[in-house]
Amino acid sequence: MRIEHIETYVLKLPSPRAYLGVHDDGWDPRGSAEYTVRPPWRSLYSGRFETMLVSVHTNDGIVGWGEALAPVAPEVPATIIDRLLAPQLIGQDPTAVRPLWEKLRGLMRERGHLVGHQADALAALDTALWDIAGQALGSPVSDLLGGRHRDTVPAYVSGLPVPTDKERAVLAKQWVDRGATRIKLALGKGVDADLATFDAVAEAAPKVGLAIDAHWAYSLQDALRLGAELDARGALFLEAPLAPEDIDGHAELGRRVRTPIAIGEAMRNRYEFSEWAVRRSLGLAQPDVARTGITEAIDIATVLSAFHIPTACHHSVGLGVALAAGIHVSAALPHSPFFEYQPDTVGVAQSLLRTPMAIGPAGFQVPTGPGLGIDIDIDTVRRLAEEA
Repeated sequence: MRIEHIETYVLKLPSPRAYLGVHDDGWDPRGSAEYTVRPPWRSLYSGRFETMLVSVHTNDGIVGWGEALAPVAPEVPATIIDRLLAPQLIGQDPTAVRPLWEKLRGLMRERGHLVGHQADALAALDTALWDIAGQALGSPVSDLLGGRHRDTVPAYVSGLPVPTDKERAVLAKQWVDRGATRIKLALGKGVDADLATFDAVAEAAPKVGLAIDAHWAYSLQDALRLGAELDARGALFLEAPLAPEDIDGHAELGRRVRTPIAIGEAMRNRYEFSEWAVRRSLGLAQPDVARTGITEAIDIATVLSAFHIPTACHHSVGLGVALAAGIHVSAALPHSPFFEYQPDTVGVAQSLLRTPMAIGPAGFQVPTGPGLGIDIDIDTVRRLAEEA
């Protein structure tokens, strides 16, 4: 078997909330520039679902699919694949996943090969190669990774995208009625405001485990105050409390609060995670498979297991391919307590598949078909790519 050709697809799909104009911070994407900052958060955001898919085609008709988490400028990882990486894969055996992973990473050693958009492009290709290997062998990716520790991956619902605490409390209760047992609140809007939201949701849904994503918004002093209050409330975790480069600050925070400090969506390789682990700067790792690739995600979790740090994969605006990859990795990890369920993206993610995955706010059933176990609607993908 040999790789014959590779295609990339840049997608920019309307967000469900773009039609409603409702975000948890009141931001209206219909009136925004293409990319904008949504204070108090500092990252660029798009009013649409933006992603990059890649299909790797073999000479015997097998097609593997990958996806890069590229919520802004998906043209960048697509160009990296088209111009730099794809030519190196043509004619190669796609089932040699690890040798090809090492080969591709080595191509860009002087140009940020382990991080940034280049790592995202590598992640998409790596996922596609695992998909091919599974199809060629007739096995799910999770089996190729050594087998499933669980057939259903527990979920936590991510975000309550309505503007007031009263509305968030109502929405939380609705998620409980649909089977949710854990909810992560998208906050970072001030310690007192965050705690008021936490308490309002906890009162409405007292049996639900609650976590906070602070989006790197706080100083160490404020994070310590927030962490102490979350300790008293029994929070599941506190995600991204400080600036993402402040390893020592996170270590001090972790020493002084009991609530696990969750870190990882901004990191893309085992070397970054190992530094945080050695310095005891995180209590819960959150690599995103659409930024690390399947190969590196497994290596990250293996490194962290030596420090007894669990891995709960991150998932944001990745669509059906990234979602399936994250589920397979989560199933194959021995210490993976839950996986992120993004209500806004699930419907869009499923729209690219001929047969939807069996997923919901309580958990994700692991696909049992060969490879990623999903059936991409190529006609829909090509149409959306043309529209983009």
